[in-house]
Amino acid sequence: MARVPAAVLNVLNPFRKAPHALTRRYRSRQTPATIELVTQPHPWIRAVGLVAVVLLGAWLGLLVVGNVRVPVGPMDTTMTLRPSFTGGTRINISPLGALQLDSHIAPVRLDVNVDQLDPDRSQALVDHPERLSGLQDEVTADVGRGTLDLAVRSGIAVVTGATALGLAVYRRPRRALAAGGLALTLLAASGGTAYATWRPDSVLEPKFSGLLTSAPSLVGNARSIVTEFDVYQKELARLVTNVTKLYDATSTLPAYAPDPSTIRVLHVSDIHLNPASWKIIASLVEQYKVDVIVDSGDTMDHGTAAENGFLDPIEDLGAPYVWVRGNHDSMITQRYMQDLKNVHVLDDGKAQTIKGLRFAGIGDPQFTPDRSRQTGARQSQELAGARLATALRDQSTAGTPVDVAIAHEPSAAREVDGEVPLALAGHLHHDEMEMLPYGTRLRIEGSTGGSGLRAIEGKHPDPIEASILYFDRDTRHLQAWDEIELGGLGLTTAEVSRHLPEENQPGATPSPSTPSEAAPSASP
Repeated sequence: MARVPAAVLNVLNPFRKAPHALTRRYRSRQTPATIELVTQPHPWIRAVGLVAVVLLGAWLGLLVVGNVRVPVGPMDTTMTLRPSFTGGTRINISPLGALQLDSHIAPVRLDVNVDQLDPDRSQALVDHPERLSGLQDEVTADVGRGTLDLAVRSGIAVVTGATALGLAVYRRPRRALAAGGLALTLLAASGGTAYATWRPDSVLEPKFSGLLTSAPSLVGNARSIVTEFDVYQKELARLVTNVTKLYDATSTLPAYAPDPSTIRVLHVSDIHLNPASWKIIASLVEQYKVDVIVDSGDTMDHGTAAENGFLDPIEDLGAPYVWVRGNHDSMITQRYMQDLKNVHVLDDGKAQTIKGLRFAGIGDPQFTPDRSRQTGARQSQELAGARLATALRDQSTAGTPVDVAIAHEPSAAREVDGEVPLALAGHLHHDEMEMLPYGTRLRIEGSTGGSGLRAIEGKHPDPIEASILYFDRDTRHLQAWDEIELGGLGLTTAEVSRHLPEENQPGATPSPSTPSEAAPSASP
């Protein structure tokens, strides 16, 4: 083999090194291979997504398997937990309606559906009434077992639903397990919140809907609720017993048995020429056995003589009608009212005793049928209220204290604070209850006429509102009140809510005697 001279190799060497140099130069010009094509989501966005998956999965789990069937006394019920912004308990008694209780504040609501009444267990109670005495223990045990079963099943449903949805969305077992753990934590926190805010006395203030609004005896009369409340289990047993009787009556609802020691007052206001109001008032008078009707004004819309015939049905409502003038009622209206039978017009603070209660009122100093506001309107209302307060003090000095003061506008009624236990007003077209600084309770009624023709002005019709006030015949103090709300124009809904004054709540200290307790009422 011939040897290549070294001189020749030196000549060829640059050409041998050229490819390596070009390769290094090409590599130096290449774009870096680690370009990130997809940005990772922000941690907060990932957290919000996880929470959304947990909530949706938990809701689906509760929807599918989160309920238990529980026999409660003579009834077969289904208990269910549902997500809710307000919490509480809803008892559905098909087909009669539902009861709502503000039992707790938590993001879960307890639904109890009364599916049917077991005929054998119901008949056993009818045949052996002595078993009712032990019904409260039986109901308490049944509810306790059902609640425990529901808690366990709901926990399993929530964790399973959140885990399954997490696995379907993320396709990673670790993220799915995190979703299930977070769901269990949220359920435990909700349960703890419900336990911490539990109100066993919420059964005293139920809200009725459906046909149950026509069965006020389901909650008993005001006096028995105040005096007979012991513990939550007893009230629960009473509720079950009454529902049993309700079902046993089948097509006829139980009649409302009036308590002879209770005076019932129907408070209406702002009828505004709605002719449907008279039929509603007559129905309430008959059903609740109303003793007195109080109208705090604005019965008319323009106060003209042409409208006077609208007032004629008042004579046939079946109870004395106490009335004060509103800013839509003229003196023409007032004079016509004074000539109607069974109507008691109150003005200038003059008092009248009607059905055991002493009333005093004052007419609205303003007449503004065009809805305008005159100069110094608020001052005139306060001046009228001051005149009424002076008349109330004179009545107390004379030994004939007034039980209820009435004015149309709340600004006038507030001036009697400290002079009377209860003041009634209207004007605002929505109901309120207010404790004034010196101890007078101010009750503002909504519109019993659904705001009249104004109901069609807004997007939604105004409801028709009225109240039943329960007074103790001996002390003549307010014991309880029922707020009644009916659907407005074109609606057919109905709700009744019972409320108790703070001093009548279980365990409350009795309030000291007031002048109206110290002296009996006298006729004017």
